[in-house]
Amino acid sequence: MTDDLVSSEDPTTCATYLKALGDPVRLRIVRALQNCPLTVSDLVQILDLEMANVSHHLRVLFHADLVTVEKSGKFSYYQLNPDFFSKSSSAKSLDFGCCKLNIRT
Repeated sequence: MTDDLVSSEDPTTCATYLKALGDPVRLRIVRALQNCPLTVSDLVQILDLEMANVSHHLRVLFHADLVTVEKSGKFSYYQLNPDFFSKSSSAKSLDFGCCKLNIRT
């Protein structure tokens, strides 16, 4: 991910990010990942959803570059992409360059 992409004001690029967030399950995943990186199994337990469902939504978020994956042994940890997510004292927000969204836990 380059800084040029993060600061892009291209409507198509911005729509891709917003579309990826346009599902309640994906918003729940983003909220869960605000605290720390989690595995698919962690998210299944937290969200009380089927593994296939969680995996599908993580794949959508990953392909939109909203989450990244770090492998540690046999586990894959998903975390929010630091290029978009910033922390403030009252909320975390996503800054796509074209718009900024506050996501509260």
